[in-house]
Amino acid sequence: MQDNWKYVESSHTDGTNSWLNPDLTVETNGAGEKPPQSEDPVKPVRKVRKGRKAVKEFLGGDYLTREWVIGNLPYLFYVAVLAIIYIGNTYYTEKKFKDIERTKNELKELRYQYITTKSVLMFRCRQSEISKQAITYGLKETMLPPYKILYSGATIKTKQE
Repeated sequence: MQDNWKYVESSHTDGTNSWLNPDLTVETNGAGEKPPQSEDPVKPVRKVRKGRKAVKEFLGGDYLTREWVIGNLPYLFYVAVLAIIYIGNTYYTEKKFKDIERTKNELKELRYQYITTKSVLMFRCRQSEISKQAITYGLKETMLPPYKILYSGATIKTKQE
């Protein structure tokens, strides 16, 4: 505060203050020293922090009674609805993701089942396996090679090739 001695109001002959007019200089005594201060040094005022004040007002209930809060209620409702939609969308997406993963696993299992069934069918369709199954029904494998039966009009001709 001692460095601010030039801002102390001093009246001049023309009625102006030195802190308003930078062209005026502060008078010093003959030794070039600063003039003595007539008052006690002023202590700086402690400023109340905005955060503490806001918390105090909010907890006190004064926060919700202000006009600007009432004026901003549509915006607050809009933000609340957006938050609810955002949360709902997150749950919906997680549910769909789980359904997709379950479907992928089911598809994988069905594919394995398809491959297994196809390999069993291919094994059973081999000629040696078919002949073994035919013997259980009392059928025998023919020793004659296959041949064509030709039909022309009224007669039937057999041709072995």
